[in-house]
Amino acid sequence: MFSEKFLADFRQSFIEGDRWLLYVKGIGVTLQVAAVALLLGIVLGVLVAVIRTLHDQQRPGHRNPVMGILNTIAQVYTTVIRGTPLMVQLLIMYFVIFVNTRNAIGVAMLTFGINSGAYVAEIIRGGIMSVDIGQMEAARSLGLSYIPAMRFIVIPQAVKNILPALGNELIALLKDTSLVTVIGVRDLTKTAQLIQGKTYQALFPFVGIAIVYLLMVMIIAALIGVVERRLAASDRR
Repeated sequence: MFSEKFLADFRQSFIEGDRWLLYVKGIGVTLQVAAVALLLGIVLGVLVAVIRTLHDQQRPGHRNPVMGILNTIAQVYTTVIRGTPLMVQLLIMYFVIFVNTRNAIGVAMLTFGINSGAYVAEIIRGGIMSVDIGQMEAARSLGLSYIPAMRFIVIPQAVKNILPALGNELIALLKDTSLVTVIGVRDLTKTAQLIQGKTYQALFPFVGIAIVYLLMVMIIAALIGVVERRLAASDRR
């Protein structure tokens, strides 16, 4: 009967041999890679965004050559990273640059972080540019230098504008972590592939992880919504 086969396949894919524990471990690896990569991406993104914004806001005739070099490097970085496939970047990092390493998870975190940083940089730069330039001028007139003005005046306002885009980047990053299977990292997707190879049942492993990814994305979206509402409420006070 269909119901008996359905239950048998379910048990084989999730229950027998405590295979559900493998999925739990896979979820942990997926979240670990996504979280570390996002933190690295934010650090790189802020650095690149500040460099490019500072370069663009220089007064005509007062161009700093060092800032020009840094801006060129930042532009090359964002262009190359955004213009090449993430999977190709991952393969180059693991099989070319770090060919002698066995730390596949570390390579994955670094690769995803560098990739995310290019997108986060443009998101943050757009948020900074959306803040009225008068805010920076007012801060400078009060005696603040550029970095403190950015830290205490401009960036806090920009965060409110870029939060939805950053949320989308986190969601995309979480889903893109499934690509780490190509370098052998046992994330959620790799776990499903291994179990499918043992049980020869594709329905439950792959549909199951699709549901898990969906639930994780829904939770992240809900958390971002809570933060957005709180920020909006603070503006009305």
